[in-house]
Amino acid sequence: AKDRILETYINNLSEGAPNAIYGHLQDAGFLYVARMLGGTKLDPTLISALVERWRPETHTFHLPCGECTITLEDVSLQLGLPVDGEVVTGPVLSADWSATCEQLLGKVPNKFKGSRIEMKWLEDNFKTIEASASDVEKEQFARAFILKLIGGLLMPDKSRNLVHLRWLLLLANLKEAGRLSWGSAVLATLYREMCRATQPEKAKIGGCMLLLQSWAWYRLPFLRPRVDLPYEFPLVIWWNNPARHSGIPTELEDIRLALDQQTEEEFVWMPYADPRIQECIPVKFLANHNIWHVKVPLIVFATVEMHESNRVMRQFGCMQRIPSSPQKLDDLHNIDLRGRLEEDWSSFHQKYIEIWQRRYDYLPTREPFLTLELATSPDYMDWFRHNGKPYLLSALERSRQRRRRRQRRGPINPRSGEHVAGRSTSAPAPHGEPIVMQPP
Repeated sequence: AKDRILETYINNLSEGAPNAIYGHLQDAGFLYVARMLGGTKLDPTLISALVERWRPETHTFHLPCGECTITLEDVSLQLGLPVDGEVVTGPVLSADWSATCEQLLGKVPNKFKGSRIEMKWLEDNFKTIEASASDVEKEQFARAFILKLIGGLLMPDKSRNLVHLRWLLLLANLKEAGRLSWGSAVLATLYREMCRATQPEKAKIGGCMLLLQSWAWYRLPFLRPRVDLPYEFPLVIWWNNPARHSGIPTELEDIRLALDQQTEEEFVWMPYADPRIQECIPVKFLANHNIWHVKVPLIVFATVEMHESNRVMRQFGCMQRIPSSPQKLDDLHNIDLRGRLEEDWSSFHQKYIEIWQRRYDYLPTREPFLTLELATSPDYMDWFRHNGKPYLLSALERSRQRRRRRQRRGPINPRSGEHVAGRSTSAPAPHGEPIVMQPP
């Protein structure tokens, strides 16, 4: 495999959300994710190693243990974003961006770059707000804060210092914004960025790299730093604490080898089943497991990407059988905003939006398993070894050296209960009737 370290980007918040805008952040669905303050650094080498395992046709990673991926469950619990809502879409252009900013932000940037503004302008002009500020001023400050979250952490593009104002148009009414599925928008963007980054000529990757990195750390214990403090919500902020990195592979070739040499037991299929993690998750985020399982298109403006939940049923505490062929959306992979700023995306992607609106009609068959031996159908692993790509390296390369395995102290979830469906945050009730997916 070619050694390529992707350029990653993050613009950490230097200041937390002031108390004065908490209510507005809650209305818009961004109160929990607003806790993502500076502290966590990205590991471009780990991210690059994960992208090498990404399969654009299935939106899954291929590892020796089978297929796995980042799902709506991960977005919900890692970031604390709403996932069960309307599609994030709408107009991309404003007739007058200056007037739009004046109305929605109360201030006008000194320069626009097309429909984008500089992140630094937001940081310089929205540092603090007085508790005595008017409600209109608090709403304007909240919109600026959410723009910083979107452009710096959740859906950053590869410009590194700009954020598109199409997001601001969706924040005109913060209560209406709270009815949107921001989590599916973040996941669709991340899928698209990872798919594009698999192309060998690409040097940069956008999207929510903190989500990708945290997903890997929660599920691959031999790659994660050691944190000895209680879990916090959203789960991604746990890594902001002091951590010990000794014994973790840091070079690309060592991470490749570690992933190729992992045993099936070393992948944590249900990290959120750990009672210590359950304790810190607000009840409302555990109230609707079904939304995590839907096999539907994820849509955000021009982007449409499939949520292939049926390929990773072990992540939901259910048996994995040989999955059906992935939904082919190849023609949509080439569609983006470039050169199509006047497109009405809600009409353009209407058939996919209608599937999302009927998302609960597209639930895969769910068969909770009680023991690790029943986690896959008897023919699954043979099928995967034949049809997938469980290893990146040749057998000779995999045996050339053995990595020094770090002792697993304090696993995220105890092995004794990890695979019991009743303790999973995502497994359906064992007495529930299985729901058969209707293919889109």
